[in-house]
Parts: sequence; C-alpha cells; structure tokens
Amino acid sequence: MSDLSVISVPGQGAAPLAHSARPVPRPASRRGGHPGRLAFRALPWLAPLAGLLLWQLAAQFALVSGHILPAPSRVLATLLELSRSGELWSAIRISLWRLAVGLMIGAPLGFLFGLLLGASPRAEDWLGPSFRAIAAVPALGWIPVLILLVGIDEALKVIILIKACFVPVAIAGRDAWRAVPARYAELGRVLGLSPGRQLWRIHLPAMVPTLFSGLRLASGQAFVSLVTCEMLAATDGLGYLMVWGRTLFQMDMVIVGMIAVGAAGIALDRLLRGGERALRARMGDDG
Repeated sequence: MSDLSVISVPGQGAAPLAHSARPVPRPASRRGGHPGRLAFRALPWLAPLAGLLLWQLAAQFALVSGHILPAPSRVLATLLELSRSGELWSAIRISLWRLAVGLMIGAPLGFLFGLLLGASPRAEDWLGPSFRAIAAVPALGWIPVLILLVGIDEALKVIILIKACFVPVAIAGRDAWRAVPARYAELGRVLGLSPGRQLWRIHLPAMVPTLFSGLRLASGQAFVSLVTCEMLAATDGLGYLMVWGRTLFQMDMVIVGMIAVGAAGIALDRLLRGGERALRARMGDDG
C-alpha cells in the first residue's frame, strides 16, 4: 500500500500528502531510561556513600580506635537492638513531642507578633528595639537564667523551644507583610473585601513562601536547642540518649542518636514543605 494519501484542495484539485506509516521513535531522554538523568539523580548520594566507605575502611584497617569510631556494622546492630527494645522509639517520641509543643506555641505567637510589627509602624517603634535585643541572644544563652528560675524540668525545655520558634517566625512574618506590594491592598479595598478577607485572599498567599522559610528555620533551630537541652538537663529524649552512650563509652549508641536526629530533621523539613504546597493549593482553590 502506498505511503501517499490524496486530499482535495479547493480550487486546485487533488494534492498528494506524504506521511509515514511507521511510528516516529521517541528520543531516549523521553523514555525514562536516559543514563545522564539517572546519573544526575544519583549525585546527592555520592557524598554519603563516599563517607560510609571511608568510615568502613577506617574501621576495617584500625586507622581509628573502635572505641572512638565503631564500624558501620556495629552501629547498625546497635540501631536494630535499640529499635527492637523500644528505647530508640521512646526517645524519638519524647523529643518530637517536646518539639511539637514548642512549635505549636512559639510559631503562632511569632506569626501574630510579626504581623503586628509589619502592619503597624508604631508597634515597630515601641516593640522593635526590645524584640531585636531578645532575638540577639540565642535560645541556648537563656539556659543558665531559666535553670535558676524554673529548674531543669519540662518547663525549661518548653520555654527554650518557644523562644527558638518565636524569633524566626516573627521576623519572617514581619518581612513577609512588608514585602506585599501596596497595590495588592489597594485592590482589596477596591473590591470591597473586609480586612479578614484581605488577609486571607491577598496578604497570606503572597506571604506563604517567606513564612514557611521562617518556619523551617525555626524548626531547625528549635531541634538543635532541644537536643542541647536534653544533653544538659534531661533524663530522656534523643539528647539524653547520646549523653548516656557517651557516659557508657558506647560511641555506637551516640552515632545512632545522631542518625535519629538527622532523620527526624529531614522528615520534619519534608513535612513542612508538603504543608506549604498544600496550603498554597488550598488558597489557590479558594481564590
């Protein structure tokens, strides 16, 4: 059968139109198995794998004492043992609960305070200097004073976490409000939107990226502060687990605690990124 089809062109009679009867092959990059793309996706894993290899070689050839740097196989065995006994999961649960309490209290307070500073120049004049002075002192710098005031119980950790969450979110809220173009607010007034609707429909969608950047920063700082507090003044949690391992000269337990802290931090960051995408999609649907 011929590969030529005939179509009729008005005023010109019939004209041949050539086409191929065979399907046109797709480029290799569109079929999903392109070697370059697979290599690019593997790049983030090169550094961890190289570090793991060096770690194994150092332990295998006794370049470092096993009491200081245990072999990866020993760390894995300790990880499995602590997981089966429930000790690791208990420490993770306690630390994440404390972090959640700090975020649930410190982040909303920081957001509202940031909105106040951003929306009111008078509030910035009155409260801004004191806020900047408090923010200049790291959360961990308050530990000696707070130990004298509230002791070493849960109140100490909660207050430290609230402060660690409050400051970054307040700064992000203030800067995000000020970054919204003035014409957006003018548009809301022209459309007759109430102040609440203006906040939800106009300001918040524009503020979401900056707010969540501040929230991710706050969660990271709070987690660091929490682990340090648990190392200094706690009898449970991931920080205490690492201190207990150091006391027993079991560096494998310390490394397991470090791995758990890193994994929890990555999971929390992924969770916040997913929350940001969901919130932006929800606001877009409502708009």
